[in-house]
Amino acid sequence: MENAIQTSVGLEKEQSSKPKQGLWQKFMQLKVGVIPLPLYIVFALVIFAAAALGELPNDMIGGFAVIIVLGVLLSDLGFKIPILKNIGGPAILSLMIPSFLVFWNVLNPSVMDSVTTLMKTSNFLYLYISVLVAGSITGMNRTTLISGFTRIFIPMLLGTVAAVAAGVGVAMLLGYSAHHALFYIVVPIIGGGVGEGILPLSIAFSQILGGESAHYVAQMIPAAVIGNVFAIIGAGLLKKMADRNPSITGNGVLVKSKDGKKLSGSTYDSIKPDFLLMGAGLLFACGLFITGHLLSPFIGIPGPILMIFAAALLKVFNLLPAKIEQGAYHLYKFISSTLTWPLMVGLGMLYIPLKDVAAIISIPYILVCATVIAAMILTGYFVGKWVNMYPVEAAIVTGCRGGLGGTGDVAILSASGRMELMPFAQISTRIGGALTVVAATLLIAVWGG
Repeated sequence: MENAIQTSVGLEKEQSSKPKQGLWQKFMQLKVGVIPLPLYIVFALVIFAAAALGELPNDMIGGFAVIIVLGVLLSDLGFKIPILKNIGGPAILSLMIPSFLVFWNVLNPSVMDSVTTLMKTSNFLYLYISVLVAGSITGMNRTTLISGFTRIFIPMLLGTVAAVAAGVGVAMLLGYSAHHALFYIVVPIIGGGVGEGILPLSIAFSQILGGESAHYVAQMIPAAVIGNVFAIIGAGLLKKMADRNPSITGNGVLVKSKDGKKLSGSTYDSIKPDFLLMGAGLLFACGLFITGHLLSPFIGIPGPILMIFAAALLKVFNLLPAKIEQGAYHLYKFISSTLTWPLMVGLGMLYIPLKDVAAIISIPYILVCATVIAAMILTGYFVGKWVNMYPVEAAIVTGCRGGLGGTGDVAILSASGRMELMPFAQISTRIGGALTVVAATLLIAVWGG
């Protein structure tokens, strides 16, 4: 007993002898993401001082500096703000806050120039998607890949039917005509984004109905943007459901095995990254993208889709050396974990036109957009369960039909924490979107204006 008392007294003396942390020490321990707050403040001040003085480099260095310093902050806030963190907060803030900053003319022109150079001139978005597609497909379990590609079309097609039926039905109840609801709200949401969906549709509509294509773009973009936001929120809610009920998710794996057990994700997770192999993985990703770009004019299929099919064929027939697969997979893990939120900052600045959205938005309009997304996600969940897919993953991939093309896929999968689904999301978005564009063009030629 006496020994215990002495030990207790000794511990109290030892604890009291430790210096108490002051405000400065506590301040130094604060972090924005993984960056100490004082260091983050220095970085931010330097970058935006350079922008204010017109000295921000108009190249990849300047662009990366801007989107990373904003992406780190906004994603960190998104992970911490109550309620928002459960509905895809990091993705929503990283996309929408920069978009509002552009809408309010807050950002310096040199900031916009640098980000434009990075995102559009240097095509950072497609480099990102190429790395994710190359690494996630070749690093995937071969059985999972084959089963996923053969089954994903079922919830994708049924989700499209449900979205059209529910969206047009609710729109008519709220006072819209079936024609306007279908062609200017539902189709833009499920059309595959702006570049692959809305722009081709606007050209087709202008040729069939007359008028300038820009007029149709302005009418269709708001639906696509609002639909994308609801798809992000849906992905965040699905993640929350999965966290509470592990039996409904494969944690990034799409398909169950025949006996209902989870198929393995990647055999390379247990292997230590090799930086030289990651460099080879980057060359492989660039080679895949260029292959798709070269073949597209001859085959008539978009380059990104050909890139996906090429990677899948290499994996299915074991044509790629395991070391290259390993390098591509670890590069994908690195890029997806470090540059996703900064990428979305760039997308929000350049690809989310709030001016067009503000001109047409209304409560009934928002409700119709939400209905379209909800119909797809719910269909994907229950149909996926029926065809032996994990319901959460099937719902997420089907919900990607409501995203802004590759931009939306990144945001939706980020909100759900399942970037491994990128190949399936791209198939859902691009093939589903292409079919939607063709069907809508044929239908409006018959239906008219």
